[in-house]
Amino acid sequence: QVQLVESGGGLVQAGGSLRLSCAASGISISLNVMEWYRQAPGNQRELVATITPAGFTNYADSVKGRFTCSRDNAKNTVYLQMNALEPEDTAVYYCNFPGRPLRYWAQGTQVTVSS
Repeated sequence: QVQLVESGGGLVQAGGSLRLSCAASGISISLNVMEWYRQAPGNQRELVATITPAGFTNYADSVKGRFTCSRDNAKNTVYLQMNALEPEDTAVYYCNFPGRPLRYWAQGTQVTVSS
């Protein structure tokens, strides 16, 4: 059974940093693509970052140069380091395993950036 548990959200001032963690069980993150999404009020959920088994990463244009996705295989945990945060980054952030046929979602964590 796949389970994803997030931690690390919170309230931060603009320009600050936060690191989100996503601890996985039931899958090996080193063998799978893992993704980070976010959803702001009134908006659709959007893909923010992806990390492949080979360690390649891809980011939404809105976060390139500010966010970094990484993983610790020994801890079976994926991270999203968020720097230079902007009020527009305020959203609920979700870790996701795009399994087939099912996607698995973490519970979501609120990130609020004050101006």
